[in-house]
Amino acid sequence: ESDDVAFLTTLAGHLTQRWRADPDRVYLTGISNGGDMSFRAAVEATGLFAAIGVVSGGYGGPRTEAADYVPKSPVSVVTIIGSQDRYFATFQTGLAAWQQRLRCTPVSPAPPAPAATVSRATSRCADGSDVDVYVVADMGHVWPGAASGPLAGSGAPIVATDVVWDFFTAHPRRR
Repeated sequence: ESDDVAFLTTLAGHLTQRWRADPDRVYLTGISNGGDMSFRAAVEATGLFAAIGVVSGGYGGPRTEAADYVPKSPVSVVTIIGSQDRYFATFQTGLAAWQQRLRCTPVSPAPPAPAATVSRATSRCADGSDVDVYVVADMGHVWPGAASGPLAGSGAPIVATDVVWDFFTAHPRRR
């Protein structure tokens, strides 16, 4: 019965008002269901998040079936998905819907991939947001680069925390 998006909105408001966080640099990241929630908050908390970082999570479920279920203001997205993740096909379908609905087109030339076993696709959307998609070959449902924990991917060729942070620093909120 809890309203997770309202909680995230209240928390972000507290951080910007009380702690003086830069409102143009409020980001959200998550893995698995937390990644799914990041997409949901990007849509439902209009104008709040500059970008989201999603690892082994996606844009899917009943809410996303409505063609107008997209952010009303730009929210850039970086996502990291393992090709062996059991939800890989679902994640790919969700990303394709996100990009189609926001009229995203591939950036040319494509930026280089960070490792031989990682593919990277970058697109720019009609609203000015960016979508970076990293697919890690032979990786499952993990956080690449994490050394411990149930979703650790210590042997991955990239460190998700670094990829997400670099993306965030390059993507303040667009108005």
